[in-house]
Amino acid sequence: MDEKYVINIGRQLGSGGREIGKKLAKELGIAYYDKELIQEAAKESGLSEEVFEKADEDNKHSIISNLFGIRIPLIGDESLNKNILSNDTLFQIQSDVIKNMAEDHSCIFVGRCADYILRENPRCVNVFISSSIEERIRQIESLYNLTEDKAKELIERTDKKRAGYYNYYTTKTWGAASSYHLCIDATALGIDETVNFIIQFAKKKLG
Repeated sequence: MDEKYVINIGRQLGSGGREIGKKLAKELGIAYYDKELIQEAAKESGLSEEVFEKADEDNKHSIISNLFGIRIPLIGDESLNKNILSNDTLFQIQSDVIKNMAEDHSCIFVGRCADYILRENPRCVNVFISSSIEERIRQIESLYNLTEDKAKELIERTDKKRAGYYNYYTTKTWGAASSYHLCIDATALGIDETVNFIIQFAKKKLG
């Protein structure tokens, strides 16, 4: 794959999507962006990272803000709180950063509606990672030191937020097979074999 290309990853919480994205980037020798997009968007726009973190897809306040049009401060300094920006505008800034990166170099994006933002880019592979609920609960229990019930609650809440964010900003449905080129259950193959499978799929799709 000599030409520039992008692999966009959507994922359920606890499915290993972030780990898969990082391993893909390492195997392919290309850039990886997840939370790093917040830093890039802040740098490009001159705004603070805190602003983008508040509007992030994983932030518990983001979907409520989007649905009800709540405005958030431009920067944390109270003396400048009169400067306000909508989450929609922040999404547009982040979208421009994603587009610029995709034009500049091959990379992997995790979340943030990158598959939709780059829908007109023919050199994209859009993947959704899922996993069994049992494995997801086990992962979240271990990662956050939670009980089984608390881990399950966090999974349900986070998936709902991610779906709300994605469905709000795109014309597609989060997690639906028709929204992606490839949907894969990481439980079936394990992390490393899932990475290999995605690489082979990407090579065939991109040529």
